[in-house]
Order: sequence, then structure tokens, then C-alpha cells
Amino acid sequence: MQDKMTLDTDHEARTAHDTPLFSGLPGDIAVSFEFFPPKTARMEEALWDALQELMPLGPQFVSVTYGAGGSTRERTHATVARIIRETGIPAAAHLTCVDASKAETQAIAEQYWEAGVRHIVALRGDAGEPGAPFTPHPQGYANAAELVAGLKEVADFDISVAAYPETHPDADCPQADLDNLKRKIDAGASRAISQFFFSAETFFRFRDRASAAGITAPILPGILPVTNVAQARKFAGACGAEIPAWMDGLFDGLDERPAARQLVAATVAAELCRRLYAGGVREFHFYTLNRAELAYAICHLLGVRPKDASQ
Repeated sequence: MQDKMTLDTDHEARTAHDTPLFSGLPGDIAVSFEFFPPKTARMEEALWDALQELMPLGPQFVSVTYGAGGSTRERTHATVARIIRETGIPAAAHLTCVDASKAETQAIAEQYWEAGVRHIVALRGDAGEPGAPFTPHPQGYANAAELVAGLKEVADFDISVAAYPETHPDADCPQADLDNLKRKIDAGASRAISQFFFSAETFFRFRDRASAAGITAPILPGILPVTNVAQARKFAGACGAEIPAWMDGLFDGLDERPAARQLVAATVAAELCRRLYAGGVREFHFYTLNRAELAYAICHLLGVRPKDASQ
């Protein structure tokens, strides 16, 4: 027992004296940020505050999510159009197969193109009710691969699609899910953006399997800084991600301490990104939930600085 304790102590001592994880990183990464369309004037103000804070980091693009229903579509369109018009940042609009015919979806895509949108995140989308199976519109696209092909018929969009490192809940098995990803890439998608995960090895294993399956398009890891484990668990249930047990322990007792939760969240997400960086990842996609602080802090730790030195 004493020998084991000595070995553990020696290991910790060596770790403590090693070069700090985040020192000297050159910032040689590309970042992108995801937002959701605001429902109220106050939420719109918060989104623009977040966008203004993150804009100096020179994101490769920002994306705006989309849900079924006319009002959500309109908010997404308005938000993306405003980003392009007022900031000049490349903005990607999410588009799904839910509750729309092919003709309606293509009309929306044409409106995006006319508004200056050149990048679309093409998704199958989920049914409105939790746990309900996805049912295609009778005259609509049956899946994301069909949607990608349909969008390419409208215009030469740059298209991103979703990837699931821990397998989509609707997939029969991991290989079937990977086959579906390949169909989306083969249909014309330029890249995949992964759903969030909390283990670097999960992403690396998935990336290796994708490469072995002949998928050569970039796969961007989706990073979700977690401040609310219950909320993250709800998100995870919809996309097949696993919330590790240790995460509950880290946030235990912090319900009434928002500043402490922010610090813990930034630490956990930054460590994950650092491990990914060590494995060769140089592109990161952050799910911001319309808040800038955590994404900005993580980017800063990874060496990313404002492109304009006056910022």
C-alpha cells in the first residue's frame, strides 16, 4: 500500500511540474459558433450581445438553428440575414425535412440564397413530440441525404451535416449510422459537425471509423460547455450522447452558485478541447446557447485572440 501511495504521489508531483496544459498554444485553430433564433426582443438583444463579443475571434462561420413551424423558420431567416447584412460574418442557416414538402423546402433555400446565405446545415430533424418517431412529409424529403441532394439542385450551397459520435438514437447500429453519414457526404455535403460528447477518445474512435468507411470530409467536434447538467441530460437524450457520472459530482452543490458553475463548465470543456487539440483537431464548433462567455474563455485558453488587436 505504501509503495502504491508513493507512486501516486510521484505521479502527481510530475504532473504538477510539467508545462501547463494551455501555455504557448499558437491559436492555430478555426472556430465556429451556433446560436438559436431569439423568441423575444430581450432574447434578440442577448444574442447580438453574444455575437458582438465573439465576432472579434474571427469565426469561420456562425450557424442559426431551425425548428418546424412558420414562426421559427421566419426567425431563423431574419437572424441569419441580419448577421450577414450587419456583420459580414459567414452565416449558416439550419434547414430540416420536418413538416415541409420538397417544393416548400426548396423555396426556403431559394430565399436564403437571395438573402446572401451560402452555407446551410442540412438536418433530417426530429418529430415535435419527445420519443415520437420521425415521419416524413408525404411530399417531403425522407432524410438528410435527400435534403442535401435537393439543396444542391437549388444552388451551389456549402452544406454541413450532423454526425453522431455515440450513434443517433434512431439508428439500428453504429455502422448503419456511419453509412448514413457517408450518404450525406456523398450527396454533396462539405463537412460534418458532431453532436456534443464529453470524452476525447469517443471522438477519436468515431473519426477513425469514419476514415475507415471512406469518409474524407472534415468532421468538426461539437463542444457544449455545460452549466446545467439536467438541461444537458435532456439534450443528450435527443442525440444519443452520454453524460458521464463524474460530471454530476463536479456540479453537485453549485445550483445556487452561478459563477462557480461557469468556472467548472469552462474548465471541463477547455480540458476536452485541449485533449482534442493534442490529437490533431484544429477546428471546433461551439454550441453557445446564445451566451458568449464560456466559448470566449475556452477559445482564449486555446490561444485564439481577437483578430483586431484593438478589441
